Amino acid sequence: FISLFKRHSGDGLDEQSRHYLDTISGAAKRMAGLIDDLLSFSRMGRRELAQSRVDLNELVQDVVRELEPEQQARTVHWAIAQLPAVTADRAMLRVVLVNLLSNALKFTQPRPAAEIAIGTRADSDTEIVFFVRDNGVGFDMRYVDKLFGVFQRLHGSTEFEGTGIGLATVRRIISRMGGRTWAEAKVEEGATIYFSLPQATILESVGGTP
Repeated sequence: FISLFKRHSGDGLDEQSRHYLDTISGAAKRMAGLIDDLLSFSRMGRRELAQSRVDLNELVQDVVRELEPEQQARTVHWAIAQLPAVTADRAMLRVVLVNLLSNALKFTQPRPAAEIAIGTRADSDTEIVFFVRDNGVGFDMRYVDKLFGVFQRLHGSTEFEGTGIGLATVRRIISRMGGRTWAEAKVEEGATIYFSLPQATILESVGGTP
C-alpha cells in the first residue's frame, strides 16, 4: 500500500514525506522477516527428522554457492577441510550451515578480505566437533551466554542486519540431533562457532583443520 501511495502521489511528496514512507516500509519488511524466522524456529522443534546419508562436503559447497550474492564486490577466502559424511536430516543441516556461513559473511563485512574456515576436530570418542571460524568483528565473551538465545543480539541492528533468531535455530536443530553448540571469540579478532554430532552418526571419519 505504501508503494501504491507513492505512485498515486507522484511528485506531490516532498523529500521528508518520502523518508517517512521509506522508514515505514523498511520496518514492515523487517517485521515480515522476523515473523518468517519465528515460524521457521517453531517448526524446527516439531518437524520429524528425516535421516539419510549426507555428504557434508557437497552440502557446504552448495551453501557457499547459494550465498554468492552476499559475496559480490567482496574478497572472500574460504578454507574448507575434507568433511565427513553423516547420517542426519539434510534439510535441517542445510539450515544450520546457511545460518553459520551467512553470519560469517555478515560479520566480516568490515574486513578488506574475509577469511572463513570450516573444519572438524575430534574431541572425544563420543562426538565429532565441527567449526566455522571467521576474522570478523567478534564479540565480548562476557555475553556469550546470550548468543544462542532468541532475539539476543550482540551487535546493534544499525551495524548488522538480522532478527536474532539464526543461532537459536542452529542450537535447536543440533540439540535435536543429539549435539551441542558453543562459541569462542575476541572483540575485533573474529569468532568461531562450534557444533557437535554424535560419533554414531559419522559414516566416513575424514576431516580436520583447513
